[in-house]
Amino acid sequence: MQISTSRLGRSLACACLCAALAQAAFAVEVGGVKLDETVQLASRELKLNGAGVRYKVIFKVYTIALYLPEKKTQLADILALPGPRRLEIVMLRDITSDELGHAFMQGLKRSSDQADRTRLLSQTMQFGAMFAMVPGLKKGDILTVDWLPEEGTLCKLNGKQVGDTVPDLAFYNALLKIWIGAHPADSLLRAHLLGDMA
Repeated sequence: MQISTSRLGRSLACACLCAALAQAAFAVEVGGVKLDETVQLASRELKLNGAGVRYKVIFKVYTIALYLPEKKTQLADILALPGPRRLEIVMLRDITSDELGHAFMQGLKRSSDQADRTRLLSQTMQFGAMFAMVPGLKKGDILTVDWLPEEGTLCKLNGKQVGDTVPDLAFYNALLKIWIGAHPADSLLRAHLLGDMA
């Protein structure tokens, strides 16, 4: 039985298209982690704004990605952007819940002024209590920190909700500033999250 050249060509073209579409789902690899170009959150499609690796001394700690309704390169534009947002953190090493909680709290202290810290104290305490619910994070664990406009800040570890939703957009913006504010945890990582993926 002979297969026509045009049929074979169509089959090859179809196979190439399927492979290209499959690759589009994981279009970016950062720190050995494959990241989706888009994610669905609160019935909206969010685009990968940027991603990078957080280092502690010489060790890779996690890959972090920022997803927004539209790509933005300036902090003020991101903070003013309506709609849902997502920070996705994929662990590249094991850390304890104490280390995680300490890093978040130090980041909030470094990136927020005293007035903001005082105003957001109850939300910060609620967020901090979530770390007591998690014994630690293992390499490969995925922590998502989402802003849902009608609900608040929602954290999930490997798809399971951790703690209660924390209200107030100002609190979520304070979390974002840990990585993309004027005094970020890592300046190079800030640039990557703001869209400079070079």
